[in-house]
Amino acid sequence: MQCPKPSISTALIIGGGIFGVSTAAQLSNMGVQVTLINDGPLGNGASGRSLAWLNTARRRSLPYHRLRQAGIERYRVLADRNPGVSWLSFAGGLTWDAEDNSNEIVDVHRYERELGYLSELLSGEEVSARIEGVDGSQVTSAGAIFNGNEGWVDLPSLIAQLASEITASGGTIITDAGTAKLTVEDGRCTGAVCANGRSFTADRVLVATGPAVPAMLAGQGITIGDDTPVALLVETHPVAHPLQAVLNTPRVAIRPTPDGAFFLDSGWSEEEVVVHEDGSYQALDSTVSELVDEARKVLSGAPELKVKAVHLGPKPIPGGGEPVFGELEKLPGCFVAFSHSGATLGLLAGELLAEEMALELRHPLLDPFRPERFAN
Repeated sequence: MQCPKPSISTALIIGGGIFGVSTAAQLSNMGVQVTLINDGPLGNGASGRSLAWLNTARRRSLPYHRLRQAGIERYRVLADRNPGVSWLSFAGGLTWDAEDNSNEIVDVHRYERELGYLSELLSGEEVSARIEGVDGSQVTSAGAIFNGNEGWVDLPSLIAQLASEITASGGTIITDAGTAKLTVEDGRCTGAVCANGRSFTADRVLVATGPAVPAMLAGQGITIGDDTPVALLVETHPVAHPLQAVLNTPRVAIRPTPDGAFFLDSGWSEEEVVVHEDGSYQALDSTVSELVDEARKVLSGAPELKVKAVHLGPKPIPGGGEPVFGELEKLPGCFVAFSHSGATLGLLAGELLAEEMALELRHPLLDPFRPERFAN
């Protein structure tokens, strides 16, 4: 059976994060002439400072769960095609709640099991015995959930691989182009003009500029709900430690990196980021130190962790928390990709958006996440 031929010849992708690069790679492989533009180097935004935990854990709407589950499956295929790479791991995810009335770990475990999601409830002793690198004594009395199907990806590495596919297929990648403004003719999006003065035209345009999406579309009179906070991600120096799983604990989330370092983040540390009047961000030394201390508590052997870098910037979260994908009814020819779960959905979203853009399809999986839900 032959694949359908694209109904377009050109596409413009605005944004060099995982959504933009993934969609561009898919379109290029379909034979569409793709140009991708970015305001800086590839992955310079949220994709470059993401915990990048591949999961659909805990509670969320069933359509969102299904979308994320399909997203994880795409990474399983990628892992099979790239055996042994250091930037993609499926060592599982481990999570537990605080020792207070907010603890819902048992109910969440039951919920996940009812969905058919791989979920085990482990005691602290079982965690110490089974999950290498974790101090099980820190697990609270209700236990911890181990989701053995989960993993993590190093998005900059994945973006670099996809970028190579784009250029190998004849696509064009233009970095450091500055911010872009959409161009519209007769009510239809026809391209964009960049801050450096260059203009581009295309049959279809994708806006995948992370936290800048709502403001970019507001300029066209289109509202996209926006709950974007400022994120803080601490990167340590490499350290000899056996942890391979992703940890999501009450005071710190931890993800290994390809070079043996750790990425650390949490909800409480984000709230302590200082936003100055000029729009710049600052992480307090006390916040960073406390986050590192919390990581040492849950890692076996309490390893000495030295901070290599502190990454600050907006973390894209649409209004209501769920993704925004698809063509804009008010601006035909213009598609949007805006989501908190960029890592988990990165490959799948690129695949589905490329088909919608090039083949004029509407995927039912994306129907609950159309931008028009914010119209009212």
